[in-house]
Amino acid sequence: MDNRLYIVEGLPCSGKSTTARFISENLKKGKVCFVDEGSGNHPADYEFHAFISEHNFALLPSNEQDIISACALHTERGYIVPLSRIQGELFDMLMKYKIYDFLPWQVEMPLMLEKWQSFVRNADKDTMYVFNCVLLQNPMCETMMRFGFSSEQSYDYIRKISDIITPMNPVVIYLKNDDISLCVKRTSGEREGWLNGVIDYHVNSAYGRSIGASGFEGYIQCLEERQKRELDILARLPVKSVLINNPHHNWAGAYEKIRKILV
Repeated sequence: MDNRLYIVEGLPCSGKSTTARFISENLKKGKVCFVDEGSGNHPADYEFHAFISEHNFALLPSNEQDIISACALHTERGYIVPLSRIQGELFDMLMKYKIYDFLPWQVEMPLMLEKWQSFVRNADKDTMYVFNCVLLQNPMCETMMRFGFSSEQSYDYIRKISDIITPMNPVVIYLKNDDISLCVKRTSGEREGWLNGVIDYHVNSAYGRSIGASGFEGYIQCLEERQKRELDILARLPVKSVLINNPHHNWAGAYEKIRKILV
């Protein structure tokens, strides 16, 4: 069976986006759909969406209900709203219901699993998909960082996603980084304001607080533990995976290894 889904994983600043694009450009057979992180309309992820239940929707003024109805996906659970299409006070209100960052886990988890199921069900049979970081990074940012779950709890959730995507015969390419601090410092200079935001997110997350993380060093501590857990989880998942060690030391060699996988 052909591999119809490639997912590039790794820590921030490890080169995931560039590598995912490289894969999409070197797949020679059939149509290719490359979806980068932060694209705004991911077929398997709700990266910038809110969820409002039927009960809370009914409490809104009719004009706000009309705005949401015009752009939201109406499901049995409620309304999934693309925040990129909402403005003003309604946007501020819906941010309280953002799927990532604010929803309780018992609400978020089924929504995300249903999204993965929808992707597999509706994926074009003649298209190969290349994703940047939605199998490990996003789930780990939620389960480990935001909620402070154990590695086993994270594995249980990610295993559910893995089982859903099995029909697409996925391949996960993991970019392992032993120079985390150096790479983050090097890349942060190209992303104005990014570093302060991610430091704040990590050290003030449930996991960050549990280890007393503080400042840049605390952020790196969080990333080191996340990579350790991700590699352990990946080794246990029933998917084909390829580990690329420190590709930033030799990108030409890393890409050659990846190219052989694609062939």
